[in-house]
Amino acid sequence: MRMRKIAVVGLVALPLLLTACGDDGDTGDSGTSGNGESSAAADGGKVGVILPDAATSPRWENNDRPALDKAIKAAGYEAIIQNASKDVNKFSSLCDSMINQGVNVLMIVNLDSESGAACESKAKDAGIPSIDYDRLTLNGSADYYVSFDNIQVGKLMGDGLIACLDAAGKTKANIVEINGDPTDNNAALFKEGYDGALKAKYDSKDYTKVGDQTGKWDATVAQTTFEQLFTQANGKVDGVISANDTMAGGIVTVLKNNNLDGKVPVTGQDASDEGLQRVIAGTQCGTVFKDVNLEADAAAKLAIAILKDDGSADALVNGSAKDTEASRDVQSVFATPVWVTQDNINEPFDAGYTTVDKVCTADFADACTKLGLS
Repeated sequence: MRMRKIAVVGLVALPLLLTACGDDGDTGDSGTSGNGESSAAADGGKVGVILPDAATSPRWENNDRPALDKAIKAAGYEAIIQNASKDVNKFSSLCDSMINQGVNVLMIVNLDSESGAACESKAKDAGIPSIDYDRLTLNGSADYYVSFDNIQVGKLMGDGLIACLDAAGKTKANIVEINGDPTDNNAALFKEGYDGALKAKYDSKDYTKVGDQTGKWDATVAQTTFEQLFTQANGKVDGVISANDTMAGGIVTVLKNNNLDGKVPVTGQDASDEGLQRVIAGTQCGTVFKDVNLEADAAAKLAIAILKDDGSADALVNGSAKDTEASRDVQSVFATPVWVTQDNINEPFDAGYTTVDKVCTADFADACTKLGLS
């Protein structure tokens, strides 16, 4: 098999916690009975999953949790799924608890690589295989990594912004980049992707980068940061790379306050309901749709293959990711992302990722009808 290698790079040290206003709360776990055992556990398998939060993207609770729970249980195993609520101490406690419960496979979405690696080290010492889900843990010891091709995700955003500016007749443009949280390795990969896509435009001076800062996956932080950059540029901003839909919401608020919503293309990622609403309304030029069902299904199949211990896990691998801090290649399973605009707005709905009823609320009903969504 020809292996695809994706370089995974470290980031400049900035605040170590994912930040957002308010508390996500504990969403609890799924898959256990009152005595901590289930019929599935009796069959010999528990899969522990630690999700990161419920604020940086609604996908974690709305999409990943139910998809993982369904796939693991359908195979006859127990799913123990909990959420760290953006709290590194809670993440560590959940890790210890799952190891003590005797999970047979541990799947994590790290909050930062340091605490993620510590958790994986504990699991390894206990003889428990681990899977990095969605985010690679730098200097970690996961046996496998399941995600999307995150450089390609960023490239889709960069190419998408160029297409939106071209459609608006903008051959010269001032660009602001609002990046993801620097503690999330994926943020570096997304940035590598969109900077690569925009490089020729920057090099030719057709595009000028007038801002390049983190929004920390937080709508409020992104709004404040973008407002400052917008002011510094004297309002002369023609396009915005927003690394996800959550931050795009804050950015579009600033544009709306300056009567520029729908006039300045903004990217996004995750195909959240709010992001899709903005795409439908024309205030966000597109979003990267990562069909979480594909990612969760791949991760569940991988966990189940590990449980069966029949050598089938390696057959699922379709690439590798390089952990530059540990100088090792991590066997990986990558799903394919899609750039969604008004032209192919049906994709997330056809995939069952969300529903027209959720997205096409009263404020967006007319726009939805014009796009054939009903």
